[in-house]
Parts: sequence; structure tokens; C-alpha cells
Amino acid sequence: MPQPDHISVLGVPDPAELDDDLKVIWAKCVEKLGFVPNVFSTYSLKPQRLRNFMAMYNEIMLAKSGLTKLEREMIAVVVSSANRCYYCLVAHGAAVRMMSGDAELGEMMALNYRVAKLDPRQRAMLDFTWKLTTTPNLVDDADRDGLRAVGLSNDDVFDLAETIAFFNLSNRMASATDMMPNREYHGAQRP
Repeated sequence: MPQPDHISVLGVPDPAELDDDLKVIWAKCVEKLGFVPNVFSTYSLKPQRLRNFMAMYNEIMLAKSGLTKLEREMIAVVVSSANRCYYCLVAHGAAVRMMSGDAELGEMMALNYRVAKLDPRQRAMLDFTWKLTTTPNLVDDADRDGLRAVGLSNDDVFDLAETIAFFNLSNRMASATDMMPNREYHGAQRP
């Protein structure tokens, strides 16, 4: 049974009516990915918020960091698993599969990251991800010390926390708007 056909239950603007700078982004997405991510279409209801969202995403996910791009995608999936966010599980699960070349890793991150064979650093980061997402009031110095013990610097801990926080925001927006993932994500990097 296929997922619902809507992008968002709140509707999305006609791409032809978007501001010129957003039309350029839409064209780049189609050129690079073959489609416009539905999160962009959903956020285009509020053009300036879309610009802010993209700027923050790019800073968190693409800027120089002690966290690898794959690790940041794994964090996105673990946050989304804890929140049961359909959109982000599908979209970022596909990114984990593509970046790692491991179809099983994306599934493990989505369903139970604890079964994955991860190095101690990644395990500590994802344990912290789960805790900050599910019980943020319980995070304390021992958690930060545990991250430092596996080699994360204070800058890395900041980047980790900000990535977790960003995807908690993103998950809540996806759930609130009943955002559907692009169908292209479902088949990405599957044997």
C-alpha cells in the first residue's frame, strides 16, 4: 500500500509562484537529485523560514566539523527513530545507505542502532543522541565526560548537541504537517 499522495496536509505553494532565489534552488535540486525534497516544498509556505531552515541545515550538516557527514546523518536517523518521524527516517535512512554503501546500516539506524557494529566513539555519540532526544532532563556532566572520553572535543559535543536539536525540530515539523518523504528515497541504495 503506497504512502499518501500529499506532500504536506497544509498544502504547498505552486513552485511557479516562488521567489526567484527559491526557483533557482528548486532547479538545482532537480538537476542534482532529480526532485525537490518535500521538506523544502513544505517549508516554502513561509519563504523566509525556508531560507533560514536551509541555512541552518547547511551549517549543521555540511560545515567543517569533527563529526563526519555520515555520523551526522546517523544522528538524524537515530533522533528520527526515537521520535518515529516517518519523513526523516526515510530521507536520512537513504542518506546513510548512500554514504556508507551499506543498505543494512540505514535499517539498523532506523530500527535499533544498538545492533549495529559501531566503534566506541559512534556508540557513545548515538547513545547521547537517544538520551538527549528521549530524556533531555537527564543529560548531565557524566554524559559530556563520556563523550570526551571517546575523543570528542568541546566543539564536537556542541556540534553533536546542535545536530540532535535540529533534527528534533525538523521531526516535529514533519509530524505536525504530516510531511511525506519523496518516493525516490525509498529505493535509494537498495540492492
